[in-house]
Amino acid sequence: MDNRIIAITVSLLFGCNSVADVKADIFVTNMGPQYSTVISKNNWIHGAADCNSNTDPEIDVYKHNHDTIIIRQNKCLTYEAPFIYVLIGKYKVLILDTGAIKSDDGFSLYTSLKETIGKKLGDKEILVLHSHGHSDHYQGDSSFTNQPNVTLISPKMADVHRYFGFKNWPLELKEIELGGRNLTIIPTPGHQEESITIYDHQTKWLLTGDTLYPGNIYIKDWQAYRDSVKRLAEFSKVHEIEAIFGSHIEMKNKPGQYYPIGSTYQPDEVSLDMSTESLHALNAELRKTPKPSVLVFDGFIIQPMGVLQNTLSNIVRWFTQ
Repeated sequence: MDNRIIAITVSLLFGCNSVADVKADIFVTNMGPQYSTVISKNNWIHGAADCNSNTDPEIDVYKHNHDTIIIRQNKCLTYEAPFIYVLIGKYKVLILDTGAIKSDDGFSLYTSLKETIGKKLGDKEILVLHSHGHSDHYQGDSSFTNQPNVTLISPKMADVHRYFGFKNWPLELKEIELGGRNLTIIPTPGHQEESITIYDHQTKWLLTGDTLYPGNIYIKDWQAYRDSVKRLAEFSKVHEIEAIFGSHIEMKNKPGQYYPIGSTYQPDEVSLDMSTESLHALNAELRKTPKPSVLVFDGFIIQPMGVLQNTLSNIVRWFTQ
């Protein structure tokens, strides 16, 4: 169970179907100049009006170049349709998140990745990390368990801290070297306590998980989130950021419009990647908003969790962490 399932549960209990039923506190419509996507794929597998007749494959694979791959899972198999990022170095391959489909459902992400990467995998170590510990980001972990040359770091806070050796979370940055490809790990709690963002120095991409993406972003800890976004904004001022990539697409290709939680058909989606202008617009608004507030931007929505949502989230966390 994750924040979205908790949100649906609360919505059913109180008669709300989506954030549209909640009055926005602030609307932010000035997002700066029009942003053009940096990837060549604009039309992802996006579900079907009738999923019973859907014949799309389990995953949609986009090869940005010979060593950067983005994977999306089929919305008819999981409404979350999370994105998975594969970064290939000379000696290691990083897998960021393993998605929402369990291997015992007949799908193996590990096998699919071996087929996708092919000879480039060789005897490289596969390092599996997670943007955070919600189930739609680690359900595929079991397909990597006990596989050769695989280092699987669970999304539990203690395991993340132990692997990276964090001493001053969340203010400390860590580095990963894949072999000619350096990554910076940036702690970004707020959506979830153990959330991280990864900066790829090769593509100049900021991989933000559920911290920032084109959708309805639930915030568990408002002050931690404000601090995390501020750190990302400051990081982007001293590092070239070509684009921001999150874990989902939920917004439509019209400003401020989105697909509600649970949608399995999204034919008019916005682009996956976002501009740094979006990050700076969010940071500027959060600087003026010390208390939890619903912020509706053209390209995403910030939705603070309520008391009941937080309570349910903490109960689930107690069992999973």
